[in-house]
Amino acid sequence: MAKPAPRKKLKPAEAARIAELFERFESQESDPRTELDYASPYELVVAVALSAQATDVSVNKATARLFAVADTPHKMLALGEDGLKSFISSIGLYNMKAKNVIRMAEILIESHGGEVPLVREQLQALPGVGRKTASVVLNELRIEPAIAVDTHVFRVSHRLGLSTGKTPDKVEAELMAIVPEPALTRAHHWLILHGRYVCVARRPRCERCPVADLCPSKHLFVT
Repeated sequence: MAKPAPRKKLKPAEAARIAELFERFESQESDPRTELDYASPYELVVAVALSAQATDVSVNKATARLFAVADTPHKMLALGEDGLKSFISSIGLYNMKAKNVIRMAEILIESHGGEVPLVREQLQALPGVGRKTASVVLNELRIEPAIAVDTHVFRVSHRLGLSTGKTPDKVEAELMAIVPEPALTRAHHWLILHGRYVCVARRPRCERCPVADLCPSKHLFVT
């Protein structure tokens, strides 16, 4: 288990605003989850690794067929790199991803008894699994609170005044320091879903936003 992130002391009014933000997100969806389809930790880590620079929809289309024939490291290794490519060729960067997934299967069999190690350091050591992927997996499985910062989380965090960080790592650190502790395992998904369906990039849908009155950026989009 990772050491808890240091908490930032906020002014009472700001602490109340942030608490209200996440209470409203919770009222919309109490148990948000990834939109990637998976039935085991292994399927999850493969799906997340495949999702880099690809949409969840495109990954789900590919893995629906892939996991029907290769849902364990042993079956994936038997499929082989070329066999795997035939299932994921519609996904961006599929050549490198196929290489990583097959090598990952080898390592899981050789070093972890065919099971996915649910410890951050061991996860991040797997091919194709960086800090972001490990964070998504550990958070989705409710093992370790983590906020993986993708373009949606980055955008929403800035618009909602939760972060001013210029890099994903900085935004993650700032969020982990201010998100109410009971919300830490769910904040990642709330922010992603909010960015994907409401606070979209070009024209945020402020008229249907459940936290519009708490957003310091609303005036930029609503006249």
